[in-house]
Amino acid sequence: MNRLLLAAYPEPYRSRQGEELLACLAEAYPGRSWPPPREVAALVRAGVQARARAIVDNTTRPWWLDGIHLAALALAALALVPYLQDVWHWALHIDPGQNAIAFHFSGWYPWAGGPTRIRLLPYGLLPLGCLIALLRGRPWIALPAAAAMIWAGATSHGRTLFGDEGKAGLGYYGLGTPITARDLVLSGTLCAACAVLTACRPSRLRRRSYRWLVPVVLAMYVAGGLHIISVSPTFQRGLFALEVAALIAAWVATASTGDYRWLIPVAAVAFIRTQAIVIQPQGFMQSLPDLVVLVLLIAPLPVLAITAQRRQGQALAE
Repeated sequence: MNRLLLAAYPEPYRSRQGEELLACLAEAYPGRSWPPPREVAALVRAGVQARARAIVDNTTRPWWLDGIHLAALALAALALVPYLQDVWHWALHIDPGQNAIAFHFSGWYPWAGGPTRIRLLPYGLLPLGCLIALLRGRPWIALPAAAAMIWAGATSHGRTLFGDEGKAGLGYYGLGTPITARDLVLSGTLCAACAVLTACRPSRLRRRSYRWLVPVVLAMYVAGGLHIISVSPTFQRGLFALEVAALIAAWVATASTGDYRWLIPVAAVAFIRTQAIVIQPQGFMQSLPDLVVLVLLIAPLPVLAITAQRRQGQALAE
């Protein structure tokens, strides 16, 4: 199990010092397959810092381009969240019946029994395709998928194609923020980010391994197999924990490097979700008090900016 901790470190570090680290853990904690929680937290933090320094040391791409790429990935994942169960059911030809996600006429395809109104594809295929293309550093493929998201949300002509999926009902994006496909700010911002990445020499973008899709497939399996919809308390708590972990990782990376690139995705997600609450306050799900939610959305921005500024100041002093 100790080898799982090595995944937090970049590959060059694992190849040079991975075996030494495993030997130290085996010597420090004999007979244990997993170190104490405090040691796990310290190792993961050191791994995040090592990855962050390796990214900053790579000068083949400007920090703002990498930041926009991260923001596009975060927005594509954000748009996919409510449709994890739906895409899983579609891919495996599962008829969810009464367990369909909570959207009008959702869960029904030509091969499934149910209402007479049908749809051919799940809307979630669009953000999923966008996410995969961005992971592989191909924004010119993600761009038409993001544009199709705008079309699907802005028109009703695709009802046979996507049905009413994502247009009637609420999507959950953490901290009670309601966003549907009709909210074009999310898809429009994602499309703009993909357009910028396409125009700015996409060959410089990082190409991540397909292994990054393993958590997505796992989330689809959990949501589809257990019929956990995006508005259920279990889903909300899990997504909230994931968001907190991502913010902590962004803070650790910023504190260790003084780089501003991680501020861009945090700002993009906070903007999308804050505008959804402000525009549709009646749709707020009251998972937490309104003021608490807005503070939790906005507070990480100045924290990351101040952290980066202080780290740069320390570097100059040294």
